[in-house]
Amino acid sequence: MKTLLSRTLVSLLLISLIVSCKHHEQQKAPVDKEAIKKDYLNESKAEFDERMAWWRNARFGMFIHWGPYAVPAGIHNGEKIKGIGEWIMLRAKIPIKDYEIYAKQFNPVNFNADAWAKLMKNAGMKYVVITSKHHDGFALWDSEVSSYDMVDFSTYGKDILKQLSQACKNHGIKFGTYHSIMDWHHPKAQSDTYTGDREINEEDKEEFKDYLENYLKPQIKELITQYDTDILWFDGEWVNEFTHDQGKALYQYVRELKPTIIINNRVDKGRQGMQGMTKDDADYAGDFGTPEQEILEGTASSDWESCMTMNDTWGYKSYDQNWKSASVLIHNLIDIVAKGGNYLLNVGPTAEGLIPQPSVERLTAMGTWLSTNGDAIYKTERLKNNFKQGEDLRFTKKKDTNTIYAITLKKPDKIVTLNSIEPEENSTINVLGYTSDLKWEYSKESGLIIHLPEDILSSWNENSFAWCFKIIGKEIQ
Repeated sequence: MKTLLSRTLVSLLLISLIVSCKHHEQQKAPVDKEAIKKDYLNESKAEFDERMAWWRNARFGMFIHWGPYAVPAGIHNGEKIKGIGEWIMLRAKIPIKDYEIYAKQFNPVNFNADAWAKLMKNAGMKYVVITSKHHDGFALWDSEVSSYDMVDFSTYGKDILKQLSQACKNHGIKFGTYHSIMDWHHPKAQSDTYTGDREINEEDKEEFKDYLENYLKPQIKELITQYDTDILWFDGEWVNEFTHDQGKALYQYVRELKPTIIINNRVDKGRQGMQGMTKDDADYAGDFGTPEQEILEGTASSDWESCMTMNDTWGYKSYDQNWKSASVLIHNLIDIVAKGGNYLLNVGPTAEGLIPQPSVERLTAMGTWLSTNGDAIYKTERLKNNFKQGEDLRFTKKKDTNTIYAITLKKPDKIVTLNSIEPEENSTINVLGYTSDLKWEYSKESGLIIHLPEDILSSWNENSFAWCFKIIGKEIQ
């Protein structure tokens, strides 16, 4: 009996301890998941550099502006509308219901995603950014948030982004999406830009906040989760309803969905006009600056990408034939890369789904040049002190090596003198695309003197565009 009583007391004591422990666990404060989220606005330099590495190495990408605006192609009610093609809804003051007719007619039966991806690859482009939704509000994918999209609204009825993202993946092209913060179609985002100059009141702000949280963000989530976009390229951030705090929150939201994604500076309010670089304030969000239709005059301490057209418009206009030459486009690429930037070159496909032939011809020429000279462009960085010598010489340096490229934008003379490059003793110098080594001599007083033989000089023609001298050495002051 005594033994039984002892066992009973021990059992009761154990039960009491178990109940007490469980009660203690229940009294613990719940884990605040919001509090332990990573602060992506303040990542370390090492983390930032790792995330940006592929983009910095890529140097050259394709921009695609495509949507219902390709249907009127710059002409509305028989009138040629001034300005860029994708802004025709605003410039021609087309009512939403009337513009929806163009969206309904959008039927790119000749669209071939694989052909587009091959063109990018053959042009030497490493990534693409396509307008998933421009300011007109029309989505190029099958959005669950809205029926105003390619599958539910247009005659075409197929998901453009699904086709293109898969084709790009097949051809090793990184896939990015442009997405407008502004929306001329959504009833709660009727910004002052579209409806005319007016003061933004509290009701406007609340409506825009609802649009931001319950329409814009869910669509962005679709782009990331369904299409695995590598770049989110925002635009339309200048509308008054959108705030700096909302921009930072949007950046954080996107990075939480995909930590490795790269986001331009138009996610926030820090961009300084068309020059595109962020104001000198570390509080603004965004991974890279976005000069538009211009190239920085010099270098910058932060990452940047010049987005530019081949003619005068982004979206297709049937009568815009003011095409830049292949020479200008290649020289733009060289100049941008020498200054440490990327080149995002635009095409505006037709309503039928064809990239205009002048664009194809120029991209083909660029690809041919890059097939020989790509080593001077990809995986390079700018020199610390001099990105150029005079007006016709640019420099790049292969990352993590002592290889420097001097790129001449015009046919050189028999003797080329470089003032700031010291070659390694007994090293060789050659022109990319030519196997023969060039004669050279160097002194601190005279600089590096390179001799070009007549057989090489005589091969320069209208399709040479630029020559790249490969030099093993270092930059000097």
